[in-house]
Amino acid sequence: MAYRLGPTLLSAADIRARIRELAQAISRDYAGRDLLLLCVLKGAAIFWADLCRALHVPCQSDFVAMESYGDATSPLGKPRFTKASDVSLAGRDVLIVEDIIDTGHTIVRLRGLLQEQGPRSVALCALLDKAERREVRTPIEYCGFVIPNAFVVGYGLDVAQQYRHLPHIATLHPVGSA
Repeated sequence: MAYRLGPTLLSAADIRARIRELAQAISRDYAGRDLLLLCVLKGAAIFWADLCRALHVPCQSDFVAMESYGDATSPLGKPRFTKASDVSLAGRDVLIVEDIIDTGHTIVRLRGLLQEQGPRSVALCALLDKAERREVRTPIEYCGFVIPNAFVVGYGLDVAQQYRHLPHIATLHPVGSA
């Protein structure tokens, strides 16, 4: 399927400003704690990198990978995990860094997987929350932006591995749609 970019939903400046605010809150809340940032690949990598640099507390980072979209523009159903964390989570304060929360199924499954490893706490920092699409409830302790129900790309988010490089977030439409 062919796609075309729609309007910019969030500018690069908006994203940078919100990341600074999130980093201040996280730095305050995790001061003196054993923080592990767990980046969900691939979509959250750019957000994670910018968030790491904005934090004012020491932290360790690791990565997990899961797939819920494939090359599609809507979730495929049951999320498929393709990489687990390489470090022990036992007794750690884990902050999941995710690009977007849609139906909630992927993050609920990830939280459950992480809880089995005995962390002290598990919290979520998501750049985008598509709240009106939520099918299962899950807390988002640190939320960048609540966005409407539209498929978005840029700033790490993609369709078929394209558009991740954009410094902003834009809507995406199939060619021939409004």
